[in-house]
Amino acid sequence: MKILFVHQNFPAQFLHLAPALAARGHEVRGLTAERNQRKSAVPVYRYRNPPTVTVEGVARTYAEMSGRGMIVARAAEQLTARTGFVPDVVFGHGGWGETLFLREVWPQARHLTYAEFYYGTAGRDSGFDPEFANVGLLQRIVIAGRKTHLLQAITEADAALSPTAWQASTFPPEARGKITVIHDGVDTARLTPNPAARVVLPDGTALQAGDEVITFVSRSLEPYRGYHIFMRALPEVLKARPKAHVVIVGSEGQSYGGAPREDRSWKQIFLDEVAGGLDLGRVHFLGQVPYPQFMALLQVSMAHAYLSYPFVLSWSMIEAMSMGALVIGSRTPPVEEVIRDDENGRLVDFFDVAGWSRALIAALADPAANTALRRAARETAVTRYDLSSICLPRLIGFVEGQTTA
Repeated sequence: MKILFVHQNFPAQFLHLAPALAARGHEVRGLTAERNQRKSAVPVYRYRNPPTVTVEGVARTYAEMSGRGMIVARAAEQLTARTGFVPDVVFGHGGWGETLFLREVWPQARHLTYAEFYYGTAGRDSGFDPEFANVGLLQRIVIAGRKTHLLQAITEADAALSPTAWQASTFPPEARGKITVIHDGVDTARLTPNPAARVVLPDGTALQAGDEVITFVSRSLEPYRGYHIFMRALPEVLKARPKAHVVIVGSEGQSYGGAPREDRSWKQIFLDEVAGGLDLGRVHFLGQVPYPQFMALLQVSMAHAYLSYPFVLSWSMIEAMSMGALVIGSRTPPVEEVIRDDENGRLVDFFDVAGWSRALIAALADPAANTALRRAARETAVTRYDLSSICLPRLIGFVEGQTTA
């Protein structure tokens, strides 16, 4: 088949799938934004970056997404005109508007969408955190308006893919029949426990397996991933465990949700809030780190905190489990789909700051008590989310099966 993947940050979720399909003899291409400089194992075409949207209010999101969709459709038309490439399957991420009009270019193709998340005004990320909740009528209308392009994307698609059952459940009932749940997968053969792991931090602090190390990883340090709750739990933890070190990975920017209303980052706001109660020599902010260092950090971790609003589940949580980390997770639906309390990890109510302090202290005080949980965490990753034996074959089957659908 001729298969085209469409994503502004390609390869993104298709990192393993695209080259695997190419290796099976399919003609695979990517279509991405011109600003995207990520390396790709398959040939990539680029579309010009969309202009800045000037529309305000409830229509802003659809104006942005449909504008990008129009640019991508024109690029797709030019792609065929210049190269003769006419895809049998078009697989794009529905969240960015890129796929909205591609059926108008290639009406005979099978169109697939990556259905990652469907916004809602209750029971999901919006309105979840009372500290930042602003869900009056106007805000609910704006959120409802953000669904428009997502609904259009899945309506236009012949089939859809979601990485977790909970994320699939956020879509309207009438759309769920199109959705197949297959996780992107993690490389459990590479992401293994390593008792000999050692990390030297930028300030010279050396950490190794067996040390009292708490880790926290997020693309950005912000409320959506519970950074504020985690920071508020640390003073009691560091007071109780004078040898403990906390290693925090994540950028100072913003990935999800609203930006701070003051001239400080979320990182700085919540660090300043608790700084008086912290030994800052034992709290290490690393920003973004190379993947091998990320692996080593999780391998030396004695307790890995993962918090999330009811939102998209991070790869890093399952990667941590694959490396045998003790994951202490928030009791929120995306996390609960993977972690069972006292079976393959521990769960704490998202907002229970004292509970987070107790759980982290307990994990450091008696690491031997968590050996079985660590083993079970890795078993969960291997038996449910392994890339090569489980997820990738299913993903390949999902795409190749479109020829007979």
